[in-house]
Order: sequence, then C-alpha cells, then structure tokens
Amino acid sequence: MALQALQSSGVAFRKILSHFPEELSLAFAYGSGVYRQTGPSSNQQNAMLDFVFTVDDPVTWHSKNLKKNWNHYSFLKFLGPKVITTIQNNYGAGVYYNPLIMCVGRLIKYGVISTSILIEDLLNWNNLYVAGRLHKPVKIIAMNENVALRSALDKNLKSAVTAAFLMLPESFSEEDLFIEIAGLSYSGDFRMVIGENKTKVLNIVKPNIAHFRELYGSILQENPQVVYKIQQGRLEIDKSPEGQFTQLMTLPKALQQQINHIMDPPGKNRDVEETFLQLAHDPDCGEVVRLGLSAIVRPSSLRQSTKGIFTAGMKKSLIYSSLKLHKMWKGWLRKTS
Repeated sequence: MALQALQSSGVAFRKILSHFPEELSLAFAYGSGVYRQTGPSSNQQNAMLDFVFTVDDPVTWHSKNLKKNWNHYSFLKFLGPKVITTIQNNYGAGVYYNPLIMCVGRLIKYGVISTSILIEDLLNWNNLYVAGRLHKPVKIIAMNENVALRSALDKNLKSAVTAAFLMLPESFSEEDLFIEIAGLSYSGDFRMVIGENKTKVLNIVKPNIAHFRELYGSILQENPQVVYKIQQGRLEIDKSPEGQFTQLMTLPKALQQQINHIMDPPGKNRDVEETFLQLAHDPDCGEVVRLGLSAIVRPSSLRQSTKGIFTAGMKKSLIYSSLKLHKMWKGWLRKTS
C-alpha cells in the first residue's frame, strides 16, 4: 500500500510531539526542514519544521493545548477553544496554524485540522490544502487505526496521479510526473507570486526523486492505463479520448465541478458525463484541468493566508511573511547570478 512509503519514526519528531496533547488521528512533518530541497531552503539545520496534527475532537484538543501551550496562540486564546475551533473549521482551508514556536530547540509551525475535514479534502479536493501537502513525501509520526482516513490518504495519491496524467503528453519521465504532481496544489496559489520562491516545485522534486518513487511506485505499477518502465524511469499513458474520459470521470468531485463550470456555457446545463466526453476529445484537455485546479487553490490559499493573520497574530504574521519574502529574494538572486 502506498502509505507505507510515508512512514517514519524519527526520535526528534516524536520528542516534539510529546509537548502536545496525545489525541491525534494523524501527525506528520513536511517541508524543507524534513526533506532536503535545493535553492534557498537547502540548509535543513536552520529550516523551520512544519507539522500538521489531525484531531477527531478539535474543541477538546485545543482546550488541552491551551493549558499546555498557552503562549503558542495569538489573542484568539482569550476567546476559548470553541471559538478557536469555529475559526479553524469554518474559515480558510480548515486548518489552524500556530507559527514561529520554539520547541526542543527548533523553530516549528504546526497546523491543526479536524479528521472529518481532512478526509473530505483528501477525497474531494475541496481546498487542496492539506491534501496537496500530502501529494509530496512527508514524515508520518503518528497515525491511528482510522480505516476511513487511511483509505482517503491512499485515494488522494491516486487522484494526484490521474490529474497529472491529464496534463502530461503520451510519454514522459518520472521527474516530469513528479514535478506535475508536486505542482498541483500550487496551481493558482497567490503565494507563488508573492512570498514563495518561483522554482519551489523543482527544488522539492529534484533532490527527492527516490522518495517520490517510493510514494507512488506501487500506484503506477498497478495502474492499467500506464506502462511504467522502471529501469529507464519512463512512463507511457493512454491519451486516447476513451482513456482521458476514464481519467476525467475518476477525478475528485470538487475538481470535476470546477472543470464542468469552465466547460459548460451558461444556460446549457449539461451533465458532467456529456461535458467530459467533449473535453476528452479536446487537445486542450490538460489546460482545462489546470484551470480547474487553479479555481480551487487560488481562493483557498488566499482565505487561509488571510486567516493566518488572526491565528498567528500581527507580529508573528509580519515576521513569517518577511522570512518568506527573504527566501524568495534569495531564490531570485541565485537564479540571476
């Protein structure tokens, strides 16, 4: 099963985890502090460690965390765990982030998301926020026996492969595929214009081909629509209209809806099958899929970043934003030198 490729048991990560309430259905670390990246994020020792904690009962979890880690929260802590959970669930992408926290001698950022909201995002790509993080290699630190969550994690990886196939030619390299997959959740992300290094996707993929291969290898080998030449690192896929129609019909629900909205002129009200049958014959099929992804990611990333000003507080938001801009500037200087 593809999830096995994600698992890790780093002592340092578990030590950090011990500073938080235990009721987690899933906890993972991601980003440049976990997996080496090229470019301005290449120094892993100084990189901030990013975590996501998935919880079944956010009110109880935040209540316990406020007692343990009161100083992690912005002014919103004075409103209590119920208000914090309402902000977490109902605004942005369903995640509540506390950034710039010192823990066991490392600077960390952690996001808290409800298990039910994460499962919805993994299956349907409502926000493609945490689901997008999980398209890339991550270090899973804790995971309980939630069958629905495990199944949704696996489905999210398969959906990423399907979406990438629709945007790729008939024959391509493993690196081409992994770059496409890693870029799915950055399509339309306004932070790629302001605050993120433009070569971020390449920087993520190039040093981590082996980790991507471990994550997606079994999915590619079991997919009936692909010929996976492992030794050469090459793939061939079915780009016939029938093949593309099958892929379109298995995309996550929110992406299907966005594609249908793009393709279906006002007043026509065709069903999804009819729209996708037309799109499967269209040479611009991949570009329409990309537009559909942007229509999900752009508002989601903007809402989540706006929410971050309140959850982090003004001072931390300014520091965090300046760190991102500094990283982007370093990437630009590296590119022009």
